[in-house]
Amino acid sequence: MEQTYFRRGFGLKGDIEGALAADYHSRLVDRIRAHGYVLAVGDLTFKLAREFGFCYGVDRAVEYAYETRTKFPERRVFLVGEIIHNPHVNKKLQAMGVEFLHRPDDGEFDFGGITPADVVILPAFGVTVKDFERLRAVGCVLVDTTCGSVLNVWKRVDSYAKDGFTAVIHGKYYHEETKATSSQVTKYPSGKYLVVRDMAEARQVCAYIEGAGSREQFVQLLAGKMSPGFDPDRDLARVGVANQTTMLSGESLAIAAEIRRSMAKRYGEAALAEHFRTFDTICSATQDRQDAVLKLIAEPLDLMVVIGGYNSSNTTHLAAICHEKAPTYHIEDASCIDPETGAIRFRPVGAREERRVTGWLPSGPLTVGVTAGASTPNNKIGETVERIAAARGLSLLR
Repeated sequence: MEQTYFRRGFGLKGDIEGALAADYHSRLVDRIRAHGYVLAVGDLTFKLAREFGFCYGVDRAVEYAYETRTKFPERRVFLVGEIIHNPHVNKKLQAMGVEFLHRPDDGEFDFGGITPADVVILPAFGVTVKDFERLRAVGCVLVDTTCGSVLNVWKRVDSYAKDGFTAVIHGKYYHEETKATSSQVTKYPSGKYLVVRDMAEARQVCAYIEGAGSREQFVQLLAGKMSPGFDPDRDLARVGVANQTTMLSGESLAIAAEIRRSMAKRYGEAALAEHFRTFDTICSATQDRQDAVLKLIAEPLDLMVVIGGYNSSNTTHLAAICHEKAPTYHIEDASCIDPETGAIRFRPVGAREERRVTGWLPSGPLTVGVTAGASTPNNKIGETVERIAAARGLSLLR
């Protein structure tokens, strides 16, 4: 009988290394790294964060997708959603003939056209328990690229639900990863979850735990962010905190501490273990990139450029950190910078729409900080540096 579930690669790394290098490698980035993460050209100085770009989980997911296309050259290959939140990488996969399955807003993925002869790649964020079961029922080949850090969160949430604790997840309720994580509680008849976006929402939860606010107001405020039939009077008596792996780590830890204080206030410190659990589930790559950017912006910088998908959670958080210290331009791709006109298209921190401005690169000596989210390949980082230099009439040898 044919094996239909794969999680560990196909041993084809040698076959795809050339394609991966051609699609994502940058000699310029290698050069900057070799020179202490600094590049001086004309009156521009570029300073690169010491941790940036592809993390291990993204590397693995992209590699596995390329291996899948090589392993099954004659079969139709589908991808549930996007492999990662990077437009360049997703376009490359489309060019290789991978067909993308999209979820309509608040709807479900349409797996109706998939047959047992097809291959379906599960993205780095993972998929919901329900979607996984639906695909298994089809009998198609499943290639699972779910990141190990995400799987660690799933184990944590699973243990909460198994022991009768509601999973309170710090994350974006609409994000694929958080949808997949919250679905883990559905394995248990009494499994419950609640998603909080930020400290403001967490404080609403804390206030309710401490006895303030009405049940109706609470349910209205967090509608769509909790498990069906959620009853705050019953389901906030025992909670375990987890988080989307790409959130701001300081905020996740602060939310856990705030909920802990409220539970101790309500039930007493001695009984806390019966009512509260927590575990830091920020992934190390997210943490490393946030720590590296904090070190970078501690130095004198004239501006920061952050590269990565606008829908990439870890990238938007890097931009938010930088925004506190220096003018920050979050661009989705190197093509957002036009060397001819000197214009830049970027999404301001906290905004929903892209803006286009000129004059963002003032004349005179400038120190430009550069970082990138965990789903941004090196070639896009190198191209960004080249385009910034070109906007000043400077050329960089590759």
